[in-house]
Amino acid sequence: MLCGGFSDPKTATEEEQLICNAVKNKAEELAGKNFGEFTAKKSRTQVVEGMNYLIKVHVGGEEYVHLLVFQPLPYERKPLDLTGIQTNKHWDDDLVPF
Repeated sequence: MLCGGFSDPKTATEEEQLICNAVKNKAEELAGKNFGEFTAKKSRTQVVEGMNYLIKVHVGGEEYVHLLVFQPLPYERKPLDLTGIQTNKHWDDDLVPF
């Protein structure tokens, strides 16, 4: 991992699934559709003044979305922020910053 860069992709953790659960409603709003399934599969992280999470999420069938979520530092007491979403992704699409 480069200093300031994103980590290599890894299997998503339970913590990252909880992050996905927390931003699901906003993701659906931004995508303009409801997702029956919303399962974190892969992730990358970037340490900033907080943490950026780039997460590949299975939303049903052959479809995935990529989420970019910012988690502020704990002392800031601010909520997670879904800063971006890419739709119409597939399992073999690289998980790259956007």
